[in-house]
Amino acid sequence: MDRPNYITPAGYAALRAEYEALFAVERPKLVETISWAAGNGDRSENGDYIYGRKRLREIDRTINRLSRKMKAAKVVDPAAQQDRSRVFFGATVTVADEDDRERTVTIVGNDEADAGAGRVGWDSPIARALRGAAVGDLRRLHLPAGECEYEVIAIRYPTP
Repeated sequence: MDRPNYITPAGYAALRAEYEALFAVERPKLVETISWAAGNGDRSENGDYIYGRKRLREIDRTINRLSRKMKAAKVVDPAAQQDRSRVFFGATVTVADEDDRERTVTIVGNDEADAGAGRVGWDSPIARALRGAAVGDLRRLHLPAGECEYEVIAIRYPTP
């Protein structure tokens, strides 16, 4: 990865919790099941053994992916933001489009983005358009459906 993977402390904690659950709980149980199934004889028709090995590969891939994400993560606490008058990582921004429809988004790490919950990734088109904006600024956003313009109405950061 050539750029840092920005993430909030809560996002990092969620990655860490998932990693720990897989590595310390689920994987050992599965290894025990596979060992038991292997001792039952013919492995070619042993569903517990076959499924267990497949699930173990999935868990190992997920553990490796989470490990790489955590290694590349740069934890940034939005509450420690010095300049609260502009949009930076961790900001909760209220914008209005040309039809005066308001939308509120929080700019978070790409790994913790959830557009349905109003959390957009740092590298998403709307976050890139809003970076550095102040209240009252107009920002043009290029989307597949066409261009739209947003006005920044409010910027909030978590309190320290």
